[in-house]
Amino acid sequence: MSDSPPEIRLFVAAFEERSFTAAAKREHATQSGVSQHIRKLEDRYGVRLFARNAGAISPTPAGEIFYRHCLDVLRAHEAAAQALRGFGKSLEGEIVVGLMPSMTRCVLAPSLARFMEQHPNVSVRIEEAYSFVLTERVRAGELAFAVVPSGSSGPGVRSRFFCRTPEVLVAGPGRGLLHGAAVRLGDLGPIRLVLPGIQNARRVSLDAYLNANSVNVTQILELDAMLGALDLVAQTDWLTIVPGVMMADSEAGGRWTVGRLDDPPLSVDLMLIEPAKRPLDPASAAFLKVLEEETARVDAVWDQSNTATTANNGPNKPAAISA
Repeated sequence: MSDSPPEIRLFVAAFEERSFTAAAKREHATQSGVSQHIRKLEDRYGVRLFARNAGAISPTPAGEIFYRHCLDVLRAHEAAAQALRGFGKSLEGEIVVGLMPSMTRCVLAPSLARFMEQHPNVSVRIEEAYSFVLTERVRAGELAFAVVPSGSSGPGVRSRFFCRTPEVLVAGPGRGLLHGAAVRLGDLGPIRLVLPGIQNARRVSLDAYLNANSVNVTQILELDAMLGALDLVAQTDWLTIVPGVMMADSEAGGRWTVGRLDDPPLSVDLMLIEPAKRPLDPASAAFLKVLEEETARVDAVWDQSNTATTANNGPNKPAAISA
């Protein structure tokens, strides 16, 4: 990206950061340099790209349109450069990918093992964080891509559907729930729930689900540390709700009992996000393909579980549970 048109890069940074100072920091430039480049663009075309007010900037309608075209230019420029670099070379280099804890527990290991066997000259670095942090790092161009819940987007980010996984209830073995069964939260009586904090993209849908289905929650503990939440659940009577892909390897008789939320069911859509100004490089695209295939394979356990539950209990009738 360093050899792409500097005025366009600086304009895109200013647009996404809403600040000449932040854009300068991001592009390793000076604030005055960014301001001068933007002014040259405005003078060249005779139109204001940003409204300036007491140090703050906001894009004008012309700036909004110009931004979209600039993204096309930057992506085309990078795609052309990648095509040239790809001649006569096998995949190599380093890629940096962002994943949430729910993706790293069951999916990451088989994905890495398979990818590294296929492409031993590519170094993969995984950054684990929650959706807000990952989205910001993708927008800044620090990550090749990330997988986050739907709703995590904004300027500078392109997104598409990655997978849909059910939300599942996780309890300790002493709670008395039937492992693998469908669970009606409203039937459990008073419960204490560990939930992600309000900045987590899943929290809004979880709160709406609990309210809409009159679930008797006596206490909520906000804990943005999924492995810590699972440890707490394993040792106490607290419960938690996590994406099913995170618990796909759980077995009956283990540390947890796990069941799909049902009547009604609840799922979460995971999205792939990537920097809007550049396409995926070949190594990142190859790793993404493996990650998608392994995610589908791992998460298929819930399709099998749902089929078995329906067969045993009749259509739309969840398996029995004991509170």
